[in-house]
Amino acid sequence: MKEAIKSTWEKHPLAVIMAAGFLFRLLAIIFSKGYGMHDDHFLVIEPAQKWADGQCDWLPSGGAQGPEGHSLFYWGVHGFLFLFLKWIGMTDPQSKMYIVRAIHALWSMLTIYYGYKIAERFGGRKAANQAGLILALLFFFPMFSVRNLVEMACIPPLVIGTWLMIDPAHKDRLTAYVWSGLLFGISFDIRFQSILFIGGAGLVLLFQREWKKLFTFSLASLIPILSIQLAADMVVWKRPFAEFEQYIMYNVINIHNYPQGGWYAYFLLIGGILIPPVSIFLFFGYMRSWKKFPMLFLPAFIFLLVHSFISNKQERFILPVIPFIIILGSIGWNDYVSSSAFWRSHAKLLKGCWIFFWVLNGIALPVVSTMYSKRSRVESMTWLSKQRDVHGIIIETGNTYNTIQMPLYYINNWKIVIENVNKEHTLQSVYDSYKENPDTLIHPNYVIFLGKDHLPERVDSFRKIFPQTTFCCEISSGFMDKLMEWLNPVNKNQNAYIYRFSESKN
Repeated sequence: MKEAIKSTWEKHPLAVIMAAGFLFRLLAIIFSKGYGMHDDHFLVIEPAQKWADGQCDWLPSGGAQGPEGHSLFYWGVHGFLFLFLKWIGMTDPQSKMYIVRAIHALWSMLTIYYGYKIAERFGGRKAANQAGLILALLFFFPMFSVRNLVEMACIPPLVIGTWLMIDPAHKDRLTAYVWSGLLFGISFDIRFQSILFIGGAGLVLLFQREWKKLFTFSLASLIPILSIQLAADMVVWKRPFAEFEQYIMYNVINIHNYPQGGWYAYFLLIGGILIPPVSIFLFFGYMRSWKKFPMLFLPAFIFLLVHSFISNKQERFILPVIPFIIILGSIGWNDYVSSSAFWRSHAKLLKGCWIFFWVLNGIALPVVSTMYSKRSRVESMTWLSKQRDVHGIIIETGNTYNTIQMPLYYINNWKIVIENVNKEHTLQSVYDSYKENPDTLIHPNYVIFLGKDHLPERVDSFRKIFPQTTFCCEISSGFMDKLMEWLNPVNKNQNAYIYRFSESKN
């Protein structure tokens, strides 16, 4: 068995890498439920499903007064997918999410395949094996690859487009730059910041004085931008690039309302998530190869540099750069090692560094790939979706100012009324507002207490307003939620305690 595996690896390493990468993406499809961040659910899945149900509040037809600053393309694709699934009779939210995650997993496999091909062509089999394995099995890649993150979804067209421009079999054909431009333009339609990659690739062609290629690439990149983004904005908002303009304005206005950090913050982040000392090897190889492979280096470096000097430094923003550092880093590092007397005489030390990398990564990989984030919130909505009498829910977060946005997608009912009760918006004020409208049929009749801190006292206080309150069930947080809260108490992912109550007050 061992010999068969070794033989297969030696003859077909790319097939083995692709299989291993898909295996962990399959685990992520099955187990990695919930949503890790606000954006991967509330900015994609919920508006897409609302649109499929004919009531998206992001559009004028749903009451929106103006653009939100998000590309209509990515969630629009999901909207058409949900329309199709609705047409064939699939309505279960979790079943639909399995399909969404599977599509994203297959999409991400293109990054592994073309990343391997690039590294093999310019760095040899060893560099390709290293780059391919890291792209397939870096501990957070399988989980992130199946999520609705535009930062991950925009990567495959960037990698494929880059391959077309540097592959010796294609790079002298203008058709390669047509396809590359189209792919880069699609990446922009998925995520606006990809325009930095387009600009970086254009600069490389400009410096090389490849005028025909520059013109062809630039014109081709405009085709999906104009035919998708501009056309959608003209139809919806009656003006060109309304969403892109609003995105820029929003970030200018809220420049200090998001995580800050020095210019070096992303460099430290990359150094950490690629696991030192291998991360140092890869970044060294990446920087060392800037002159030899400018198309692999410059677009990603401009993207990294611009984001490093923007004050809004959210970790996921930098994800599109990571595969290029891995690919070019593997090429450059192996080229350096082959001519380094130091590393030739310290081969065991180098091997030990790589063993450390894969052992540490191997510990984290299955844990992160199967993490179920925000479990209590998702499962609360799933449980309530099976109750036929739900017409309103109160989310009680105790003596805090927290306002929790619950994933209504999983309750499969957009008419449900959600009220947040906290220190600022009290239960008494909620009761008084509904008392003024006793005939309405959308009063809440279920309450979810999030977190067990002072739970008996909070339930007693609730019963003073609504005496007929009965316990239904408890839904616990997932392992990863508990771990993240332990690492940083800011990450509140509490157990959920669901009660049913009568609207009448004694």
